[in-house]
Amino acid sequence: MEPNPSSPEPSRQEVRRAALAGLIGTALEQYDFVIYGTASALVFSHLFFPNISATAGLLASFSAYAVGFCARPLGGFFFSRYGDRLGRKWILVATLTLMGVATMAIGVLPTYESVGVWAPILLVLSRFLQGFGAGAEQSGGATLLTETAVRGKRGRLAALIMTGAAAGTALGAGAWALVQLLPDDQLMSWGWRVVFLSSAFVTIAAYILRRKLKETPVFAEIKAERTAAAAPVREVFRNGKKAVALVTLMTVGLSVQSYTYQVFMASYLKGTVKIDAQTVPEILLVGAIFGGIGAVVLGYLSDLFGRRSVFLGIAGLLLLLPFPTFVALSTGNLTVIYLAMIVGFVFACQGGVAVTMSYFPEMFGSRYRYAGVTLGREFAAVLGGGFAPLIAVALMNAFDSWVPVAIYMTVAMAITFGAALFAPETRDRDLLAPENATDRTPALEPATSPATATA
Repeated sequence: MEPNPSSPEPSRQEVRRAALAGLIGTALEQYDFVIYGTASALVFSHLFFPNISATAGLLASFSAYAVGFCARPLGGFFFSRYGDRLGRKWILVATLTLMGVATMAIGVLPTYESVGVWAPILLVLSRFLQGFGAGAEQSGGATLLTETAVRGKRGRLAALIMTGAAAGTALGAGAWALVQLLPDDQLMSWGWRVVFLSSAFVTIAAYILRRKLKETPVFAEIKAERTAAAAPVREVFRNGKKAVALVTLMTVGLSVQSYTYQVFMASYLKGTVKIDAQTVPEILLVGAIFGGIGAVVLGYLSDLFGRRSVFLGIAGLLLLLPFPTFVALSTGNLTVIYLAMIVGFVFACQGGVAVTMSYFPEMFGSRYRYAGVTLGREFAAVLGGGFAPLIAVALMNAFDSWVPVAIYMTVAMAITFGAALFAPETRDRDLLAPENATDRTPALEPATSPATATA
């Protein structure tokens, strides 16, 4: 397909609006997941699973947490069918609304004491809807910003998705830090509800921003040329199987490590290291702030040195990081714990994923980019992040040691590192080149169309 010279170039204001919309939408997604994960570690076992042992209650809470990740591929499959046909904007509005409503619903659920077994059933249903909406959120935001960014600056702009994720983690940790100042009886009766209901503010702000978005130059061009895929998911499996496999395997290890740091570490610090429960959200808050800064820096470095080399460097570091992290946490020294969690957030939670926000969309052709990125990432979400806290708790309970958890994190990252060795370099790839829409050797020539060299 020849570039269309009449394709409209987005203004700087439109680029900024897209960046802010992507950032705040991902902030909502991460806020929803972090407050749920923290609630699973701190209060849900008492409120929704009270008639079993403490360990079984924690496992039940994390099992409900995993349901959201199981729902993500289903949501990704559903929404990605339309993201490459109808456009990026309206799918992002739809996913945002579903996530926000599901999170607010959790804030008004009755507890086990009020309605018995219906309480955990309703919790799991709300969690499923939350995950279904999140199934195309980060992938959609990554596609939106990668297709909007000026060539040579895609990495740093798309990395803002993970700055948004860090902001969501920080907001979630901050919200929990505030409500934990309440007396225990108030925290367990209404304080936890305020945390979930507060997502309304982020939802409304993100909805207003996304309603004002314009479609990306790449999608506008393929729509004008009438070359949008009629069945993008089918086209992914016909022409992009290799790229989907790479995205899945390159995400698994990052997902395991990210959600182990963000969710399991909270219960580990509270239950094993005996850190005061009020301090745990503060540790997560500081880690998230540094993680957001690290995301921008590493996205910028991927523009300078290439996606593949930066990604491999991060994956190599994460192969070694779990063991010194657990040694540091087990000291009980708050200064050492803060440092260990900051490093983990920078590289495992935000930085490594930030590089993929431009890397993964660049691997796929424009006709099925949204579908390809979404399916690859969400398959990995189930294999990795969804069950990571549950597996970590089970390993700790079975062996009474953090060593098996560290081994699990390292093995998962070894899979990601190995896959990355086979991944192509995609920096400055032409996002409209037909050669990049197949599993054959891709074209790496600089882009020449307005859709890949925007203001």
